[in-house]
Amino acid sequence: MRGRPQWALMIQVMATAALEMEDIAASYRARGGTASLETIDGYLTGLVDLPSRESDLLADTVNDLSRDTSSTLPVPHAAHDAADGSSETSRRALGAAGAFLLSDGEKEQARLEAVDRTNLLDTASEQRFDRITHNAQRRFHVSTAIITLIDDKRQFLKSVIGPVEQNMPRTRSFCNTTIKNSSPLIVRDTFRDDQFKWSPLVLGEPFIRFYAGYPLRGPDGWIVGTLCIIDQHTRAFSQSDERSLRRLATLTEHELTA
Repeated sequence: MRGRPQWALMIQVMATAALEMEDIAASYRARGGTASLETIDGYLTGLVDLPSRESDLLADTVNDLSRDTSSTLPVPHAAHDAADGSSETSRRALGAAGAFLLSDGEKEQARLEAVDRTNLLDTASEQRFDRITHNAQRRFHVSTAIITLIDDKRQFLKSVIGPVEQNMPRTRSFCNTTIKNSSPLIVRDTFRDDQFKWSPLVLGEPFIRFYAGYPLRGPDGWIVGTLCIIDQHTRAFSQSDERSLRRLATLTEHELTA
């Protein structure tokens, strides 16, 4: 595989501009490209290389199709590409934007490495994070607000208000489900939720009846933990509430990468 910038930026622009493979292939062939759809797909997934003429035509195609978006830097020609890159290096350089190129195991390993790079595991509480959890508790009138980091085995509480166990096994925690998606997890009544109604955290301490968690992105865009609020009573959660939680999550992400 050729150097990193052309291949990596091509993938990034395609993802940002939501380009369809069929549109790319049709436009590429109209420019005189000769590679098959299978070869193009192999190139984009890092399995095969393309001659520089073909990869340059593909780069021009992607640049043209994404021209009306506010996406990214233009994809360079191979002559301006780095000579010492590799497909593995390129995939990693994309961070979470290139997650679709990785296996589940590779994605989890990259996520865990991002957790480590926060340098926050097993550190003491800090006012910059505690201020956010206090704001969350007051804003939503709940018993508990926490900021978590989730490694391979446990849920570490960087900031906590309320009765939540430190270093809980991740397999028991609600937040372990939250980090598997890019959208928030809202459970208005755990007794009515098939996934959680038999959880020991619902049937026993801390007797969770309401949960709202927002996934937090850290280094390279990987999800490293959550900001969540918990209560022992069911409650409504409006779109306005969700926007407020998202704003607090964004503040937390700024601190995670500071």
